[in-house]
Amino acid sequence: MADVVGKLEEEALRRKNRLRELRGKRLHDEQQSTINDESTPVPKPVFRNYKPETEEFQEPTATDDHAGIVEKEVGTHLEMMQTPIVIEEIDIANLAPRKPDWDLKRDVSKKLEKLERRTQKAIAELIRERLKAGQEQDILQAVNIATSATTASVEQQNLSDD
Repeated sequence: MADVVGKLEEEALRRKNRLRELRGKRLHDEQQSTINDESTPVPKPVFRNYKPETEEFQEPTATDDHAGIVEKEVGTHLEMMQTPIVIEEIDIANLAPRKPDWDLKRDVSKKLEKLERRTQKAIAELIRERLKAGQEQDILQAVNIATSATTASVEQQNLSDD
């Protein structure tokens, strides 16, 4: 039992010594920090969202100078707004609403152009075949049919665009 008490006392002494050393280090660090604080300047705070109330942090602001310029600018805009605006010409096409299918026509127009070219080629090919076959009498009819078909398709396209 004496051994146990002796070990407990030794451990208590070691703890006391460790605590003394830690206190000494802390005091030493505090002294060093106060010395460093005195030698280095304190950084100036940056106030972005509000104006500080104390005079030592307030800086001269240039907002007063800008206020006069802004007031003049607003005054000139107000004077311009008071004068009546005269519209000389009104474009009726801009006032009229678009047809409900204008976007479909826009999207399909490229495809229609390709189809138109293909039909023209097909008509020309048919005419050539008939010429080769020796049907000279029907040549005039084929040419008339081809021209009437192209004019009809152009007229139909013009009507659909309107």
